[in-house]
Amino acid sequence: MTRLDITITQRPLPSFAAFTELLKPVTWFAPMWAFMCGVVSSGVSITDRWAAFVGGVVLAGPMVCAASQAVNDWFDRHVDAINEPGRPIPSGRVPGRWGLWIAIAWSVGSLILARALGLWAFGATIIAVALAWAYSAPPVRLKTSGWWGPGVVGLSYEGVAWVTGAAVMLNAAPPLAVIALAILYSIGAHGIMTLNDFKAIEGDRQMGVRSLPATLGPDRAARIACGVMVVPQLIVIIGLIGAGRPFHGMIIVSLLLIQIVLMRRLLTDPRGLAPWYNATGTTLYVLGMLVSAFAIRGVL
Repeated sequence: MTRLDITITQRPLPSFAAFTELLKPVTWFAPMWAFMCGVVSSGVSITDRWAAFVGGVVLAGPMVCAASQAVNDWFDRHVDAINEPGRPIPSGRVPGRWGLWIAIAWSVGSLILARALGLWAFGATIIAVALAWAYSAPPVRLKTSGWWGPGVVGLSYEGVAWVTGAAVMLNAAPPLAVIALAILYSIGAHGIMTLNDFKAIEGDRQMGVRSLPATLGPDRAARIACGVMVVPQLIVIIGLIGAGRPFHGMIIVSLLLIQIVLMRRLLTDPRGLAPWYNATGTTLYVLGMLVSAFAIRGVL
């Protein structure tokens, strides 16, 4: 038994505060926002399927995303003991194997809720839950790769959540235009997730997590992240203008130009400014997602 395993057995039950912290409500926004983009792009009024809408929002954030956070914290407990020793599991505030039991319970609960929302939502949720476990749990542990890890998170948080939103409202397979937008913004989210890895460079290197900042260094990783965020947005702009939606396309052009200005500052100090960019440039990125969702609403 490791020192960490001894530490986390000192308390019999997690407190409500520690339990809530484990599920990281602050992270729920991204998939809930993507779910909303899916709802908008479906062209279906919320009032027509309000119960499905509410259930889908709960599924995207408090269930699937929360489950993924619990899974990640459990399998990352040794890394967190170095990077963030105050986290619920390494600090002992979520003791024993409670972190694992919560991860399993929330994953199963997500699947049960998804099944109630329809077969398409259920299928998307199976993919999301499977990716969450593949990302964090050995032997797969995709997060150890700086390429696969951010890609899986981007796909889950943006793409799968977006498709789920459209599928829940339509109660059918989303149109190809919706799926295409979801995929493009998922690819761009790879860059956002890479910037999130800047906070854990030392711990990642010690624990063999090959994130791009840990393997390539902050400067190169930041340049790659910026490029990965820019290219999909350019494709979206070209697609919308070509589809006869120039107004929406030009709004995204404006948002992208501001992002590029912010990126230039980010590249002067990637490690120090990564949190700043995630609070500014990333906000513009997700606003573009919503603009593009409105662009194809009931049109393509």
